Amino acid sequence: MSAPPGNATAQPAPGDVVVAPGRHTADDPREVLARPLAATSLLDAIRDLRRDVEDTDFPLALPSAAGAIESRDRLLHQLTEHLLPRLTELSAPAVVVVAGPTGAGKSTLVNSLLGHQVSDAGVLRPTTRQPVLVHHPDDLDLLADHPLVASSRTVADVGVPRGIALLDAPDMDSVLEANRETAHRLLEAADLWLFVTTAARYGDALPWHVLSEAADRGASVAMVLNRVPTASLPTIRGDLLTRLREHGLEGSPLFVVLDGGPQVELLEASAVASVNRWLLMLAGPDRSRSVIGRTLRGSLAALRVWVDRLAEAVQEQADAAADLLVLLEDATREHTRAAAAAARAADGGTGAVAVRWAELTSGDGVFARLAGRSGGVRGSGRHRQQRQAAVEPVQHEAVRWAQAVIAAGAARARTGLRDALSAPDAPPGAALLLETWQPATGDGADEAAARAWAGQGLRTLRAALADPAGAGGREGRRREKAVRVLGDETLAAIALVGAAGVRDAGALLGALVGPGVATRVVDELREDLVARAAARVEQARAEAGRPLDDADLAPDAASRLRLRLAVIKGLT
Repeated sequence: MSAPPGNATAQPAPGDVVVAPGRHTADDPREVLARPLAATSLLDAIRDLRRDVEDTDFPLALPSAAGAIESRDRLLHQLTEHLLPRLTELSAPAVVVVAGPTGAGKSTLVNSLLGHQVSDAGVLRPTTRQPVLVHHPDDLDLLADHPLVASSRTVADVGVPRGIALLDAPDMDSVLEANRETAHRLLEAADLWLFVTTAARYGDALPWHVLSEAADRGASVAMVLNRVPTASLPTIRGDLLTRLREHGLEGSPLFVVLDGGPQVELLEASAVASVNRWLLMLAGPDRSRSVIGRTLRGSLAALRVWVDRLAEAVQEQADAAADLLVLLEDATREHTRAAAAAARAADGGTGAVAVRWAELTSGDGVFARLAGRSGGVRGSGRHRQQRQAAVEPVQHEAVRWAQAVIAAGAARARTGLRDALSAPDAPPGAALLLETWQPATGDGADEAAARAWAGQGLRTLRAALADPAGAGGREGRRREKAVRVLGDETLAAIALVGAAGVRDAGALLGALVGPGVATRVVDELREDLVARAAARVEQARAEAGRPLDDADLAPDAASRLRLRLAVIKGLT
């Protein structure tokens, strides 16, 4: 295959079975990009889109997720292998991918077009394992950064006209999955598909499925019908043309290679003359730009449909995540109320807290005769440290009670959340939450919350004592003496015991610092415990719903893709 002198356009010889492509000057890639904004802006927009598509994931195992992932990967290949390289180097040769099913004779056709062997051909299947990219030596620089160069065995051959590059692809129905994936990926990189099939296999479903996808994205397609028996030519050719029309490919060039007997390494030059002349025409500057432009425009148009579908799939994930959040919130609400009720019930007055308090206030207990008959505190500050040490055991029991209240509320919430997620009517994606849920039961969170509550006791008491209201007169002097004799830490411990439900502790605190202050402190500590118990229930909900924090499940996750698409629409 060599270019005619003076770049003259070769004409098909009489008898060639060729449906010649028309001229598509409006498809010149320069005209495709000749819009108010520069071509580099479109290139930048495609780069941004590719980055966002690559970052798009589908965390929830919805019925549509597998198809969405497949569509995303195909779109990513189209952006990476075709659109970006083409927009980066518009003057690069048109990539003609020679594709087809096993045994169609693709490598033999490529070798025959060049007049010698550049791609392995034979009876063993699969023959072509690595793609072979054949180009004119002077086009090397224009192809240097193309991703096909890194993934193919490249061959420089003067038999290839400048302006095109032939890519011999693995079988699209290869027994090797890697070959099948490579073949489909290379088709996404093509400016033109030269589809090779045989008289025996042209009716297979897979090739027509692939060709329909090509038509959907406006790709330029030509077909070679190989090994056709002479007697069957009219019937097969007519049937094939009908199929091409049915699949939207009625304008595609069709070449017929008659059956030449047992497979040979090279076909006769006359057998591939029509294909050779067509490639020479294609290599002309106007014709190659026309093919490149038409495929580029088709790819950009198809891009809108693909990105729209991808955005819809992302939105479906976001909607499912929202349904799961509603489920978790509904299940949590009941347990938040239950945890709050348990904290307000303050049943510690009937358990270990009450026992420890009785030890302090009965008989010879340290607090037995602490309050005088007329109110106020008896004694002096000489035994202050002794009283402070004596109150520590009952404070410890109050903290343990608070921890039990908090832990019970969180445990009930976790059980309720699991039941809701495993229910038959749970929203799609609930299984992921159950599989990934790692409850933080051993991290001491309940104990830490209870200790924080105990620490709040001292702060609450000090804030109440510092209130100017009632600070003067007899009650003010009573408070001052209580702090002097007992210390605010001991008074805070008594308040915690009162908040746990020991009424005598609350009464004693009222006698020491005034009933108004005591009631205020005890009530505030109970509400503080309510808040901490509710927070642990919310933490259980957050643990269950942690996968929903994924950015791909955010309510506006699809807007990023739609924004990119809007920019590209404006540029094309």
